[in-house]
Amino acid sequence: MADSTPVTVDFEKILVANRGEIACRVIRTARAMGYRTVAVFSEADRDALHVQLADEAVCIGPATVSQSYLNVEAILDAARKTGANAVHPGYGFLSENADFARACAAADIVFIGPPVDAIHLMGSKRLSKIAMQEAGVPCIPGYEGAEQDDATLLREAERIGLPLMVKASAGGGGRGMRVVTDAADLPEQLRSARSEARNAFGSDELILERAVMRPRHVEIQVFGDHHGNVIHLGERDCSVQRRHQKVVEEAPSPAVDADLRARMGAAAVQAAKACQYVGAGTVEFLLADNGDFFFLEMNTRLQVEHPVTELVTGQDLVAWQLRVARGEPLPLTQEQVTLDGHAIEVRLYAEDPAAGFLPQTGPVLRWSPATGEGVRIDHGLREGYRVGSHYDPMLAKIICWGASREDARRRLIRAVEDTCLLGVQDNRRFLAAILRHPAFAAGDATTAFIGDEFAEDNSLQAACPTSRDWAVAATLISHAYSGTHTAQGWRSSGPAQQRLLLQQGEQKQDVLLGARDDDQLAVQVGEHTHQITYPCGDDRIDVDGVRYPLAAQREGEKMWLASHGQLWCFADHTHALPESAGGAGSGKVRAPMDGAVLEVRCAEGDVVRKGQVLVLLEAMKIEHSLKADTDGTVATVSVSAGDQVKSKQILLSIATEEAETQA
Repeated sequence: MADSTPVTVDFEKILVANRGEIACRVIRTARAMGYRTVAVFSEADRDALHVQLADEAVCIGPATVSQSYLNVEAILDAARKTGANAVHPGYGFLSENADFARACAAADIVFIGPPVDAIHLMGSKRLSKIAMQEAGVPCIPGYEGAEQDDATLLREAERIGLPLMVKASAGGGGRGMRVVTDAADLPEQLRSARSEARNAFGSDELILERAVMRPRHVEIQVFGDHHGNVIHLGERDCSVQRRHQKVVEEAPSPAVDADLRARMGAAAVQAAKACQYVGAGTVEFLLADNGDFFFLEMNTRLQVEHPVTELVTGQDLVAWQLRVARGEPLPLTQEQVTLDGHAIEVRLYAEDPAAGFLPQTGPVLRWSPATGEGVRIDHGLREGYRVGSHYDPMLAKIICWGASREDARRRLIRAVEDTCLLGVQDNRRFLAAILRHPAFAAGDATTAFIGDEFAEDNSLQAACPTSRDWAVAATLISHAYSGTHTAQGWRSSGPAQQRLLLQQGEQKQDVLLGARDDDQLAVQVGEHTHQITYPCGDDRIDVDGVRYPLAAQREGEKMWLASHGQLWCFADHTHALPESAGGAGSGKVRAPMDGAVLEVRCAEGDVVRKGQVLVLLEAMKIEHSLKADTDGTVATVSVSAGDQVKSKQILLSIATEEAETQA
């Protein structure tokens, strides 16, 4: 390491050009180091946690990212207004945007990240792969040429052979990536990848690679300073992915020994030196089962999964970023880097695995993250905030450290199940199923793990409430009514019985509540009768003599209920009017969430078939295909490309032969 030199760049106030958990993460470290902080926020994030944590905050525009978090001039204007003389970009948004880094420099604002040239080079999968080949870093055979017309790509795809990986050159997070196993599918996959890449990154440039099937995804954390020092801080295994988006990350990798770590680390440092890298970066590799590894990409920013590296190295990587940006040398030499124990991270998403992982929206009625030894939860949530459709559905990261991998895994299962989020559907049950799976427990998961093990797995299906769950929900709803006197037919005293009709998902259930005896209640669900005592202390309920943990929150006619890792939303239909048509097979195509219409592929009078894609919708930065749920003729189309739509809004309707016959 070079000798320590005086600080050459100084700053006192840092603007965090991001939102959510990473903005909160950066603000906390910056404040701990004595810096003043500035948050920026869109109109949708006015009440977000990162806004509350910062010393100052500036609204930079509407919810749409192009008018707020991607609005360079608005962010620089916020820095000028507040006197911020440094910007931390977090990850995503403008974090790997060379023009933004250049604009910061022109405004005499320190960009807490790598040099512009490194961002530009590594921000293009095409250019970075060429540079890595020249630097001698192992790369996957493919096509990374400048010619982007379909004819060229189809010709190059034939040369490379199947299976083929189509990638957005400017992309990340799995967006704009497609695996092609049938040549007939390639034209549509090219169109779809271009569209998604253009919407997510503003560039539709693609590269092609021979797909390495069932590899490990192993990445190396690198760090460079202005004095020419570059080191690595070990690897992270990010093999557990869904649609190329990471779900579970861990450090160290169960597939990497000391020798392989040294070789991959040396290659990563070589890659960083080739672009004169400064700051935090990650060199990603695909690791084949024979031990060969290939350069995938370099992310010129802090990674989502950086906490697992922090937990096993004992270092604060955000603090390292700030010190390097000031001109200080790296705090450690390569020989001083040690790895202690094991850390695993899972990503908590607002999504419904039982509905094809459809992103979810809704209010945060209750948020209670797990606590305990070795547990760390990075988040940007607060009760009262509403999860909308404008941003990525990741809500938080649940991370656990243990002396061994098994200690960390076991601790993480409990932390996932003990974390409580009410008001919006999440993927906690799916995460716990992954962590419990024998292949993951054995450390054998590859990038094909979720596709192989969970495609038809019951853990992806909505769980069915037990009679105990129905009984508890009915008790809570009844208790809420007795306190507010809003339910018809309910008497708060006397030997009356109460019958409730509840619904959870597609299931409905009659529940009979017997006469109250103080706080004792007999609840009949089908053939089962449960004895319930409620309330019995904070977040507890007695059912049949056993006291259970409980988290519940009422939302209008709904009751959210969480217990033992399960999340339910029960609706009271006791006095509801008959439901109108519009379910599966109704011929009505509805928006599954708030979003923007990208394309309408039909017109009134068109004959369509069940399963045919009729509308493309963009929501939470992902393209969704909405399909016909029945054969028929398009009767009405009420939207067009560019329209903003709301969840459950009818976009078009299909007249079926059955409906015409009945008419």
